[in-house]
Amino acid sequence: MKIALDVDGVLADVIISWLNYSNSIRPHISKNQVTDWEFWKKFDINPFDFYSELSYCWKNWQSIPTTQENLSDITKDLSIFGQIDIVTARERSTDIFVKSWLKHHNIVYDNYVSVIDGPMKSDLDYDVFIDDSPLNALKFLENNKKVILYSQPWNQHISNPNLHRISNLVEAIKKIKSN
Repeated sequence: MKIALDVDGVLADVIISWLNYSNSIRPHISKNQVTDWEFWKKFDINPFDFYSELSYCWKNWQSIPTTQENLSDITKDLSIFGQIDIVTARERSTDIFVKSWLKHHNIVYDNYVSVIDGPMKSDLDYDVFIDDSPLNALKFLENNKKVILYSQPWNQHISNPNLHRISNLVEAIKKIKSN
């Protein structure tokens, strides 16, 4: 089995780092206010600024928290099912920081795959995608791919009988085991 595992929002809680940065230069935003994938529109933030700031946060990768405890053990358990690849959409200049973060947290994976745009992930050959993006989830479903959606405030509106929603990665292991 080939499993595509996302980073931002699934392993790394990078939105926390971005919020810390943003809240130092703009009016305060809390994570539970980030209820849409393109939430910056609601706060009148330029998308270029948002993505640039997100990349800036990765330069300080040591400050980015994990989404949950014991990710090293969980990814090791997930690897029992087959190949685990980190599949991420990002600016290429941040890859080195993301890889440092993964190594620092002892995340178990086989390959690191970076694409320019999230929905492009659906063109890749994986048996299951573990992601938090509602745009990616819909694209995976359109392309008849299996998707496990890691619950975040920005993907709560997504509902589909073919979508498996989880609140932590241990649940992903259970979902994969039961299929």
